[in-house]
Amino acid sequence: MPAEFAYDYAIIRLTPRVERGETVNVGVIVSCPARDFLDARVELDVARLQALDPAFDLDAVRAHLEAIPRICRGGAEAGALGELPARNRFHWLVAPRSTVIQVSPVHTGRTDDPAAALERLLETMVRLGPRSR
Repeated sequence: MPAEFAYDYAIIRLTPRVERGETVNVGVIVSCPARDFLDARVELDVARLQALDPAFDLDAVRAHLEAIPRICRGGAEAGALGELPARNRFHWLVAPRSTVIQVSPVHTGRTDDPAAALERLLETMVRLGPRSR
C-alpha cells in the first residue's frame, strides 16, 4: 500500500455580486508539503456566472484567477510572492478576502498522489457532473 501524506486544500470561488453572497466554485488549491506540492487549477463556467449576474465582467477577474496557479508555481514569474516558500504562498492564497474572488476555509485530506487529489477535488467541487435523483 502506498504511503499517504496529509494535504490541505481550499476551493476558489467567484462572487459576482458580493452584496448578495452567491458564489460559484471555479477552482481548487492543494498543498502537500511532504511531497513538495503546491498547485491550483481554475475552470470558469461562464453560463453559471452569468446566471448570477448577466453583466459580470469576466475579463476583469481572469487575470487575477490566472495568477493563482502562477503563484503556486513560484519563481520570478509570480513576482515577489514567488520568492516565498511554498507553504507561505499557500497561506497567502487562502487568506480570507471580501472581494469577488474568495476561497473556502482550508480542509485537510490524505493522499499518496496530490495531483490526483487536485483533479478529484476539481471534479467533485467545481465541475457540474450528472445529477443523481
